[in-house]
Amino acid sequence: MAIQGIGNQPNAWMSGGNPGASTSRASGSKSSQGECQTCKNRKYQDGSDEMVSFKSAAHISPNASGSRVRAHEQEHVNNAYKKAAMGNGKVVSAAVSIQTSVCPECGRTYVSGGETNTQIKYFNEDNPYQKGKKTADSAIYSGMHIDLAG
Repeated sequence: MAIQGIGNQPNAWMSGGNPGASTSRASGSKSSQGECQTCKNRKYQDGSDEMVSFKSAAHISPNASGSRVRAHEQEHVNNAYKKAAMGNGKVVSAAVSIQTSVCPECGRTYVSGGETNTQIKYFNEDNPYQKGKKTADSAIYSGMHIDLAG
């Protein structure tokens, strides 16, 4: 359950450079301040088998990459809660990690991908072992929180 930027390798500059771009260079960047071709051509695609956004590669601007990737990963979390609710389960944990990278061409930091890990615990009330565990637990926990002063 992850979305990753694809095509993050710098593109070769054509002899004409970047038309209309400033010829001055920003400190720390390898190219002019005009539109970076690597950022312009970067695409994101989801690699999971869930029905979520970005199943086919799509461009996200570097400025919007953070919010779009976080929203995409939230889709995975929402799917986990729906799956748990449909199967008599409970989401035990849902962790989202967001990766950042630096564009090798212009030096801009951008969100390059994300990953969601979820754990769902399912309850099987028909399982004889589960029924026995409930009976044994009831003997242990009954009377555990009694207020004798009242």
